[in-house]
Amino acid sequence: MAHSSEQRFWCQGVLRFGFAFVCVCLVGYIVGPTLFWRLKEKSTAQASCPSCVCECSLETDFLLLPGLVNSTYSDCGKNDPDVNEELEKDIVALLSEEINLQKIVSNDTLKHTWALTIDTKRASSHYQKEAEKCNAGVGTCEESREKAEAELREERKLTALWQKRAHELGWKDSKRVDT
Repeated sequence: MAHSSEQRFWCQGVLRFGFAFVCVCLVGYIVGPTLFWRLKEKSTAQASCPSCVCECSLETDFLLLPGLVNSTYSDCGKNDPDVNEELEKDIVALLSEEINLQKIVSNDTLKHTWALTIDTKRASSHYQKEAEKCNAGVGTCEESREKAEAELREERKLTALWQKRAHELGWKDSKRVDT
């Protein structure tokens, strides 16, 4: 039974509405939590955040960590010479430790590279010796083949000479005919 054009149009409309509804739900599912989290964060930050007091001794550790520098603490302890000296000592100590670690890593890498180079030289030497043995064997084989070919040529010449003499003395080449 065929559907009328009104029913077909109505089915397509329902299908389009359902597809649009699913798309809106997916967008809400993907984007909604992010927007909700940001709105919630703004509302709680405005309502419950008291004025901040800078305690430089606690915050200096955060200033040394890359990516965690907070702009509100950037001038914390700026005028205190003890804090500045300690910060410089900490930075120097961290840089020295970083340099020492880099040296250790580069030395380990260099040792590993030297070990690999020595192994490669050993393997190369081994394969070179094997190649020389193989080349010597091929040379010996070639010499033997050439010698065998020369002997075969001599044998054919000798056979041809004997056949010629046999024909001169009346020998007939009798070929057998198989029946």
